Amino acid sequence: MDPFARVPLGGTDVTVTRLGMGLAPIGGLYSAVGDRTAAAAVDEAWRRGVRFFDTAPLYGAGLSERRAGAALRERSGFTLATKVGRRVVDEKPATAGMWAEGGGSVRWDFSGPGVRSAHRESLERLGLPRVDLLHLHDPDDHFEQAVTEALPALAALRREGTIGAVSAGMNQSAMLTAFARTGHFDCLLLAGRYSLLDQSGLADLLPECHRRGISVIVGGVYNSGVLAAPVPGATYDYRPAPPRVLARAQAMERICARYDVPLRAAALQFPLGHPAVASVLVGIRSPEEAADAAAMASVRIPGGLWSDLAAAWLLDPEVPVPVSVEGSSS
Repeated sequence: MDPFARVPLGGTDVTVTRLGMGLAPIGGLYSAVGDRTAAAAVDEAWRRGVRFFDTAPLYGAGLSERRAGAALRERSGFTLATKVGRRVVDEKPATAGMWAEGGGSVRWDFSGPGVRSAHRESLERLGLPRVDLLHLHDPDDHFEQAVTEALPALAALRREGTIGAVSAGMNQSAMLTAFARTGHFDCLLLAGRYSLLDQSGLADLLPECHRRGISVIVGGVYNSGVLAAPVPGATYDYRPAPPRVLARAQAMERICARYDVPLRAAALQFPLGHPAVASVLVGIRSPEEAADAAAMASVRIPGGLWSDLAAAWLLDPEVPVPVSVEGSSS
């Protein structure tokens, strides 16, 4: 499977590479990045073949969007996604919390006018005339307003040709499944709920999207770290990994080692085995991380690895896995 091949989102003309770059880290997520390193990270991802980039106003209160625009605006042929539902109130240096840079204030707004204003403000920060894809961003506590006000505004932007595709991005599959059933979404972004450690999205969202021709973008393939490096102190869903989760990830790593395959490669490629999944997003903060993600996406994985994970009760044998060719997946 070519990680840099372009595939369409739903029935739209918007295409994404199978590997995408998540831009939360270049907004200063947990630690400072700096303009130069942020630009170098995007440059390296581009050099490796990534053409799908995903940002949001939340990330550093607009800082990620500003850095993304600076890195991309002289290029062409990329697909860019951002999000609505949270609007930047002010941008100022961070003092504490998740964002080591950017900081500022962000407020919820899933109103129709708020969606249009957020879209316009994002374009201003990006310095670009257009984004291809807009996600409703984490509307967990705003379902009714998201459906009755924000979604019609997104559909109108799509109808006007201002954007190419409509989506929602969340860390849960149940509400995304409800969104899918409205019939108004082209794709949906599911973070952390379809990974080697957590396939809960397979119970509802993925089959629903497959039936409806809705593309799924999968984020959080490393479950915030434990599948990248299952060592003591690793995080799972942004908290210290429970002992049983860490032990499970370590057992997976041992099986991967039999095939000389990094666990990161198996974790990154696993979601692409489902026919509804169009792309995986990996958060990248440096050129080294960009190079590593591209390398992990390109590792050839023998089919026996997936079989051994199932035989060890570490993976349900009914879960779809990437197709192997002559003993390897491509």
